[in-house]
Amino acid sequence: MKRIWLAGGCFWGVQAYFAQIPGVLDTSVGYANGQTPNPTYEKIAASGHAETVEISYNPEIISLAKLLTYFFEIIDPTLKNRQGPDKGTQYRTGIYYQDEADLEIINSVLTQVQKKYHKPIVTEVEPLKNYQLAEKEHQNYLEKNPEGYCHIDLNKIPRLSPEELKKRLTPLQYQVTQKDHTEPPFDNQYWDHYQKGIYVDSVSGEPLFVSTDKYDSGCGWPSFTKPISETQILERTDKSHGMLRTEVRSKKGNSHLGHVFNDGPPEKGGLRYCINSAALKFIPEEEMEKKGYGRFKHLIR
Repeated sequence: MKRIWLAGGCFWGVQAYFAQIPGVLDTSVGYANGQTPNPTYEKIAASGHAETVEISYNPEIISLAKLLTYFFEIIDPTLKNRQGPDKGTQYRTGIYYQDEADLEIINSVLTQVQKKYHKPIVTEVEPLKNYQLAEKEHQNYLEKNPEGYCHIDLNKIPRLSPEELKKRLTPLQYQVTQKDHTEPPFDNQYWDHYQKGIYVDSVSGEPLFVSTDKYDSGCGWPSFTKPISETQILERTDKSHGMLRTEVRSKKGNSHLGHVFNDGPPEKGGLRYCINSAALKFIPEEEMEKKGYGRFKHLIR
């Protein structure tokens, strides 16, 4: 897991945008590189801080260069202290880093982006001096307030191309996640796997299930009583193969995962999430922290 801090105007929309990009593991909004301690939303205009999004990402899925390319697609880097209708130093654009090795990548991307503009880029590039989480009501604001203000077109959230996916996935993973195929029962990686840890989307890395909720349903595929969060799962009616079923997909990666049925353990809610192993990647409990999933360790028993 790596981290980068991006200021791109109102942080509500910037967080909503990056939170849905495959490879981004976690986001938060806060105040960065100001002059006063303990900044607040009401006083940020006078504190010198910028509304900033902290992005934790998996460099095996998405590179810093790609993240920055996406960043420059949602801001105007030639505007000083302004994005969209918002004006003030808190709305300046900035890239803040901790890893010195990131600076070369940042400058390389800036050089390419500058070629698109006649005016000079004013996005500041600095080491991260300070970062404080914004108030709770601002975290994931647009997820909680879908009709809330946003200066970014969230319909333009980028997805991995088929070519990129074919390079990263095995043929079976590609067929299952992208073409809605089903792998053979009792002949897949995780159907009888019960090590403690977390199961994430093999495409996007987004957290989906934990070992605590896995059980042997006898069907030959990994079975879970519930996902980590219902907000990470999309359900669709599936009428293929002459059957009426409920398909399960991941929200961020839009990967086909499997199906959910109503024949699970009654004492656990009665659901059975029947999931293809090829749609999952397992992270052992002892590796969760360093791979960016430490906040889910409390769910594992």
